[in-house]
Amino acid sequence: MQLKWVWLSAALAWGFEGAIWGAFELVGPGRTASVLVPSGEPECVLLAAGDLVNDVVKIAGKSPAVVRTAGQSGDGGVVVLSVDRPESCALLQAMAPGFGDGLKGKWEAYRVGAVETPAGKRLIVAGSDGRGTMFGLYAFIERYLGVDPMYFWSGREPHRRDALRWDSVELRSDGPTFRFRGWFINDEDLLTEWREGGGKRNIDYPYYSQVVHPDVMRAIAESLVRSRFNLIIPASFIDILNPPEEALVRECARRGVFLSQHHVEPMGVSAFSYFNYWKGRGKDLKYSYFSHPEEVREVWRAYATKWATYPNVIWQLGLRGIADRPMWMADPSTPQSDADRGRLISDAMAAQLGILRDVCPGGPKHFSTTLWAEGAALNQQGLLTIPEGTIVVFSDNSPGWKWQEDFYSTPRKPQNTYGVYYHHGLIGSGPHLAQVVSPHKAFECLGAAKERGAGEYAIINVANIRELVLGIGATAEMTWRLEGFDPDAWLQGWVRDRFSARRKEILDAYHVYFNAWQIHDEQGVPFLMDGQMFGMGNRELGQIAKKLKVGQIGAGVDPEERRQAGGAAGAAPADPKGDDAFWKGLADMHPRSLGRRETMKRLAAQRAGLGLALLHARASAAELPEDEASFLKDNLVYQAAIMERTCEWLEHVLAAHEALDLGDLPACADALGSAGEAFGRIPELAEGYCRGKWEHWHRGCKKLNISAALDRTRTALEQARAKLRDTPQSPRGAALPAQRM
Repeated sequence: MQLKWVWLSAALAWGFEGAIWGAFELVGPGRTASVLVPSGEPECVLLAAGDLVNDVVKIAGKSPAVVRTAGQSGDGGVVVLSVDRPESCALLQAMAPGFGDGLKGKWEAYRVGAVETPAGKRLIVAGSDGRGTMFGLYAFIERYLGVDPMYFWSGREPHRRDALRWDSVELRSDGPTFRFRGWFINDEDLLTEWREGGGKRNIDYPYYSQVVHPDVMRAIAESLVRSRFNLIIPASFIDILNPPEEALVRECARRGVFLSQHHVEPMGVSAFSYFNYWKGRGKDLKYSYFSHPEEVREVWRAYATKWATYPNVIWQLGLRGIADRPMWMADPSTPQSDADRGRLISDAMAAQLGILRDVCPGGPKHFSTTLWAEGAALNQQGLLTIPEGTIVVFSDNSPGWKWQEDFYSTPRKPQNTYGVYYHHGLIGSGPHLAQVVSPHKAFECLGAAKERGAGEYAIINVANIRELVLGIGATAEMTWRLEGFDPDAWLQGWVRDRFSARRKEILDAYHVYFNAWQIHDEQGVPFLMDGQMFGMGNRELGQIAKKLKVGQIGAGVDPEERRQAGGAAGAAPADPKGDDAFWKGLADMHPRSLGRRETMKRLAAQRAGLGLALLHARASAAELPEDEASFLKDNLVYQAAIMERTCEWLEHVLAAHEALDLGDLPACADALGSAGEAFGRIPELAEGYCRGKWEHWHRGCKKLNISAALDRTRTALEQARAKLRDTPQSPRGAALPAQRM
């Protein structure tokens, strides 16, 4: 009677969808179960099964066989199938009646369970569709095998075990919160140069001259799907007509995910692709839809035809120019009013949609437009006509700290759906070499997106990936299931899963680190991230060098020079047309300057916070096993250390400029010496970060360019010392001030 009640309770718990019986053994003494992937399942499911096999080999040293028919699977094993395929659905119904009934018609839903079947105990992984099946298998691998979805980037390998056996297995998901969830591989200077041999890119640009190596792209695509993302923009400025670059697209397509394009390359066409196309035909044409509309449309059609050979494309609509700038910046003849420019972009999107209807079999299924920079500003003014059916994508302030104003002011129209573009990494303002965005901030922004009707789509700028594994992991969880997500609990669990000791101290170190970043008083965003600090320091060094060259010592600071120099922490020099929609759209990306002395004070505060995080992290790492300590050093210690040194460098550079303006040349030289000493420690720190398989990781560091900043600092120091030797000094040791007329 008691046994009957246990069986009945189990059946009730499953809704009579098949009873769970005892343990399931994947690997045991003298036994290794097979993995059945029925013929006809999509390639992404077969690849996921291969990943399961590889993981089992790492953990238990045994290699399960992957079989394609039920007759080959013996008296038990793993069954991986999708209920939207009639043959697989029939097989599942025969094995475990009712097991997949709740999945039918859903988007990327899955159910995983150990059941008793007529052929023996089996672990069934069933998905509503191919991606659902794939994600269900990866959920099992992460939960029950303990494999980090980001293992390639974190270096965390699963623990060895002699047996893989579980008393019960049960995982369910009705599908994701955000229908489309993806990575944008962007500003990938480290990825492109790390492993050589990926092929050449035909691009007139200081970066990305080499294609990401195929092995690296394979690791990116695997990490993407293990993390249950279903969308990728594989590279910046990708040219699909260049075979090595097309290989990146092909590798991602094998994983069954959606493919899309950088917002600077609508229809898959960047300015560089356009130039290559016409150069191959013996023409040198301006990249302008205003001056050469027919020629631009021809290139759109050629590239769209190639992209259309791949399934699951989310087409990017819009109009951008060279190097992520508006098209009108390269063509002064373009109309100057916002209304005319908005009309030009709207006309371009209508033409693009017409081309897609011609080249896509059955018509384009998914298309989006990203309201980045000038797009956000023009849309906020109501100057864009966006085609019906488009996914309208709002952008954050870059990086992901808050949404731009058009996110709040744009009415949501029923004929469109809405999503967001969110930055964990970004060049220019940062972060690039060190993470800044905390799980709390990402949850705040993505929660607002869902609440305000922009929960269809979330594309995440993940830069070079390695530096941002924590934020990517948190975002993976919240975009899959936002309801019930708790950033504090998630971070606590993340620390618990990765470290066997000193967990409280490590958690405190992460909290202190994320809280160390200084927030702008007016705009409420970080303003001393790595890109901002590098930009500000390099401009200050340039001005110091210029003043030393002309002997402008102790002449005070010209107000206009101060405005142009400081304009914004990390900002580009002020644009003469400050009311341009492009610059208005990026206003929060480059916060206004707080002034030299206030900035120095904030740098000291940020440096202190980073130093405290370092104190906690280093003490904790000393008591961890080697593999855990290695991960903590890479993910926190190194990042906090290089940012602490960067803060100190910039403090001294600012102090040097202040001393120069006050006429104290010795103090200027001393400060530059201290700046060089602080920044000179960064390459030393990088040696530990670029070890083992990560050798040459910083070989492609060309966007922030640590080496160039260090050289510029040392050059300014030598210039100051030379000027000091040649300049008569006052009794107090200061250089005599420049003569005023």
